[in-house]
Amino acid sequence: MFIVTDVSPYPSGPAGVHGVLPQAAVALTELAELASLEAVRVDAVPDVDPAALASGGVLALFTIGETPWTDAQRAAITDGVRSGRLGILGVHAATDACTSWEEYGSLIGARFDGHPWTETFDIDVDVDHPSTRHLGAVWRWRDEVYLFRDLRPDARVLLRVADGQLDMSVPNARRPSIGFPLAWCFAEGRGRVFYSALGHFPGAWETPDYLRHLQGGLAWVVGDPS
Repeated sequence: MFIVTDVSPYPSGPAGVHGVLPQAAVALTELAELASLEAVRVDAVPDVDPAALASGGVLALFTIGETPWTDAQRAAITDGVRSGRLGILGVHAATDACTSWEEYGSLIGARFDGHPWTETFDIDVDVDHPSTRHLGAVWRWRDEVYLFRDLRPDARVLLRVADGQLDMSVPNARRPSIGFPLAWCFAEGRGRVFYSALGHFPGAWETPDYLRHLQGGLAWVVGDPS
C-alpha cells in the first residue's frame, strides 16, 4: 500500500494547512498493517517507481495542488486501476489535486470546488457498507465541508451532509445540484476506488469511528464483497 502525502509543489503554501499529514500517514500505515498490507509512505511522488505502481496494491492519497505525477506514473495508475491490480483510497484534499491531469477527476470520483464551511453538522449515513456499518443513520461531526463538481454518476454516496445543517449565509455558500456528498465509492473498470472528504483536523485521526470508516473503505477497496 503506497501512502502518498506529497507536499512538494507547495512547501509553504496550500498543503501547509494540512498539519495532520504525519499523523495521517501513521494511521494509514497502521490500517494497512491490519489489512495485511505492507505500507510504503511517499512524501514526494517522483520517488514512486511506475513499475511498483503497475505491480498492484492500494494507492492511498492525501495530496493537494498540482501533484507532479509523471506520464509513466499516470499511465501505471490508470491502467492498474482499470485492470483491477490497483485500488485507490482517497482522503480529504485528494480531490483538490492534479488539475492538469484530466482523467484524475474520474479516478478519484469528483473535483474539489471550494469549502465555504468549517463547522459541526449532522451527516446522513448509508449504513450498508463496510466503511459505514459501524455508524448510526446520523453521525455528528466537525470538519471542513467541501463542495464538489463533476461527481461521477455511478458513484455510490456513503456520507452526505444532512439537510438544513449548513449556514448558507457565509461567503461563497451555495448548494450544487449534487448536494453535499462527503464520501463515496465506485468501480473503475475492474478496480475499486473509495474516497472520504473528512479528516482535516487532528482529532479525526484520534477518533475510532473515523478510523473505522477508513478501515472499512480500505476493506472494500481490497475486495470486501459488500
